[in-house]
Amino acid sequence: MSDKRVLVVDDSATMRRIVINTLKTIGYTNVVEAADGKEALGQIYPNNIDFVITDWNMPNMSGIELTKAIRNDGNYSHIPVLIVTTRGIKEDIVEALRAKVNGYIVKPFTPQVLKDKIDQIMKTTTQ
Repeated sequence: MSDKRVLVVDDSATMRRIVINTLKTIGYTNVVEAADGKEALGQIYPNNIDFVITDWNMPNMSGIELTKAIRNDGNYSHIPVLIVTTRGIKEDIVEALRAKVNGYIVKPFTPQVLKDKIDQIMKTTTQ
């Protein structure tokens, strides 16, 4: 079991539940959720978040805007961000990389894909 605190951000409660249940099956039990990027920003500090998994398309603040806000805050800029989205075209992936996301998964995905991507990001972002 991992002691990492993961923030799951998606405007779809169903999608949050799917991601959270997947995280639990792969050993991440310390999970916080938010319905959009604005709510997510308010969750990072008080919950001491270690990892963010966010959707791209959300009202109020998108996943890309959330990533940019995290990257521009010296206190949080180190937090890994994984985008989980239906957007799979090359231009979107390039935009996400420019925003400095650590990983990108296109929906639908399997629990193994999510686990592999998280493991890969954790390996490259921790000393």
